[in-house]
Amino acid sequence: MNRTDRLYALVEELRAAGPRGRTARQLAGHFEVCVRTIERDLSALGQAGVPLATRQGRTGGYSLDRSMTLPPLNFTPREAAAVAVALSRSEHVLFARDARSALQKIVAAMPDHALREAHATAEKVRLIVEPTSQPDAAVGETVWHAVRDGHTLRIRYTDVGGLQSERIVEPQHVVVGPAGSYLTAWCHLRRDDRVFRMDRITVADRVPARPRPETAPVMEARPIRMPQPVLHPEKLLANTDTGVSRGRETVVAGRHRGG
Repeated sequence: MNRTDRLYALVEELRAAGPRGRTARQLAGHFEVCVRTIERDLSALGQAGVPLATRQGRTGGYSLDRSMTLPPLNFTPREAAAVAVALSRSEHVLFARDARSALQKIVAAMPDHALREAHATAEKVRLIVEPTSQPDAAVGETVWHAVRDGHTLRIRYTDVGGLQSERIVEPQHVVVGPAGSYLTAWCHLRRDDRVFRMDRITVADRVPARPRPETAPVMEARPIRMPQPVLHPEKLLANTDTGVSRGRETVVAGRHRGG
């Protein structure tokens, strides 16, 4: 049994053991490996997000945290194939690892006969996905954490004309579309909401929050509208910072010095 198969088998063995769990020695004897190997495998499963619980003492051992495991799944083979196809489209650098992990958890919870039929169904489907430019993985992760946690970023950005600039921005949304991924943010340099193509962000670092410049007061009755770039990043005006392809005359007329 190779290590990948053993990792899957470990999860199933712990699932079958229920709340009683298994000790590392019991698992080592079951899989005919040393205790040290089992402990390394369990550590790898924990780092991958498998909800392991441990108990200390003579009756201690390892078990799956029942509060975080999926209940028995009753997916039909076609439903499972549909989920697999949908997750396979999540190839964006921000979500690819989580999509694979989610699919592995679903597969691990399915009965063998349904899993075989789901595999056969999925093999009959071919996806055509338009390739798009991806942001740097480290930059993308930093941007995503800033959007999620409300952090302020200093970014280095290259516009469509090749000019670089540094910006202090307050991230709002990550927009993933057929033409690529974008960051919408309040830009302190432009003093306005801007849209940045994420593959044009070469550096992103968290910085302390800065106060925004004073603006005219907003009446309470005025409705708050989402910036149009959030909803339609492909229909941006010429003075945005996305780097979307434009005609020569609009690039010259609409681009600010410095991006």
